[in-house]
Amino acid sequence: MSVAYAAAQRAVRQAQTNQIFQRDYVMRIVLLGAPGSGKGTQAKKLMSERNIPQISSGDILREAVASGTRFGQQAKDIIDTGHLVSDDIMLGIISERLAQPDVADGFILDGFPRTQKQALDLEDLLDQLGVPLDAAILLDVKFDILMKRLTGRRICSQTGKLLNVYFSSAEELEECTDAGGELVQRKDDNEEVIGSRLAVYRSQTEPVIAYYRSRGKLLTVDAEGTIEEIYERINAALSQATIRK
Repeated sequence: MSVAYAAAQRAVRQAQTNQIFQRDYVMRIVLLGAPGSGKGTQAKKLMSERNIPQISSGDILREAVASGTRFGQQAKDIIDTGHLVSDDIMLGIISERLAQPDVADGFILDGFPRTQKQALDLEDLLDQLGVPLDAAILLDVKFDILMKRLTGRRICSQTGKLLNVYFSSAEELEECTDAGGELVQRKDDNEEVIGSRLAVYRSQTEPVIAYYRSRGKLLTVDAEGTIEEIYERINAALSQATIRK
C-alpha cells in the first residue's frame, strides 16, 4: 500500500467521522466539577463554538426572579424571607428555560444538578420534555491544584485583571504592581472558606458523578492544563461518545 493511498484512506475515515460528529453531536450536556475546575470557562467556549446556550442555574434563577415568571415569583417570595429556593422551584425555573426556542439544538447545563435527587428530578423532567441528556462531562482536577486555583486568585486594583499568584507569569504580576496596582484577594478566597466549599462539593456532588457513571452518561476529562488543551479533550470525549451512539 502506497503512502499516498494510506493517507487518502485516513482522510476518508476522518471525513466519515466528521459527518457523524456534525450530525449526531452530543448537545444536551451537564457540566460537573468542583469549584475552580473551569466549568464556566469551558461552557462559554462550547456555547460560542457549538452555538448552543449555557444554562447557568444561578443566572436563570436571577433572570426568572427579575422577569417575574411563575416560578421566578415563587422563588422571589422565598428569597425575600431569607430561605433557600427548593429543588422543585429550581426545577420549574429550568423547565421554563428549556421551553425557550434557543435550546432546540441543545444546551449546556452548568450548576445543576448538585445532588443525586436533583439529578433524578432532572432526568424525569427531560424525559417528559422528550429531550434526554446525552452526556455529563466531569472536569477532573486534583485537590491541590483546585486549592491553588482558588486561594491564589488575585485582582489587580489598577486594571481589574484577574490573576493567580501560582499560575500567572511573573511578567503579568509585575505589570500590575509596576502600574501602581495591588494584588487584592477576595475575602472568600481564603483557605478555610475554599476548603469548606470543596468539602460540600465532595459530600453532595460526588454522588451525582456516581449516578451518571451508572447511567453510562459520564465522560471524565482531565481539566489540568491550558484552556485550549482542556477544550480539545472535551471535544475528543464528546466525539467518541457520539460515534458510539
